[in-house]
Amino acid sequence: MVTARHVAIIMDGNGRWATARGLPRSAGHRAGVEALRRTVRAAGDIGVEVLTVYAFSSENWSRPKSEVSDLLGLFRHFVERDLRKLHEAGVRVRMIGNRSTLAGDILTLILKAEQLTADNGKLQLNIAFNYGSRDEVARVAQQLAAEVAAGHLAVDDISEDAISSRLDTAGQPPLDLLIRTGGDRRLSNFLMWQASYAELVFTDTHWPDFGFDDLVAAVSEFSGRERRYGGLDAVKSATG
Repeated sequence: MVTARHVAIIMDGNGRWATARGLPRSAGHRAGVEALRRTVRAAGDIGVEVLTVYAFSSENWSRPKSEVSDLLGLFRHFVERDLRKLHEAGVRVRMIGNRSTLAGDILTLILKAEQLTADNGKLQLNIAFNYGSRDEVARVAQQLAAEVAAGHLAVDDISEDAISSRLDTAGQPPLDLLIRTGGDRRLSNFLMWQASYAELVFTDTHWPDFGFDDLVAAVSEFSGRERRYGGLDAVKSATG
């Protein structure tokens, strides 16, 4: 089976998973990191080229300080603990999101991960950190406006392609499949431009319980759908 080339996941349900077990929310986030490890391995095993995960949104800063601190700590721990293994497995790590307001130590970790894994080609792992789709589009608009003001770009040259080529995911395969765990049915400001023609799969499974079989099930559902891209002729997402 030809799989989806680019898969994105909104990793939702950590807190509810923990609450259902009488555990603190931090325990759910830690279990979510284990689910991320499983899913990265699974994506590589089934031939996904790009996996984009929503790790920390630009809106997450409004959560209680203790939870924000725990999430940042988990991010640091994941990169420090898993970077070598990801590198050995041929995974290229990239961060998408707004870097301008990040603390120096986090930015240093990101740059280290990107530089170490830059030449890897088995799977690209995009970690959406301090990411918001509206912020991403606004940053592209500012860049385009600056290029026009500097005389490097004509207003008539601002097109869909011009915008896409300046997004955080520029140069990557188009987003095929977006999965959201945890039961909610919305995009929550995640890859809204990129998801214009992506297939959406929502599952009630909380993120800490997500694993190989869940990813395969979502990709299989994608493979069975017909995609028309606004036209009349159906195009199979994938073929067997």
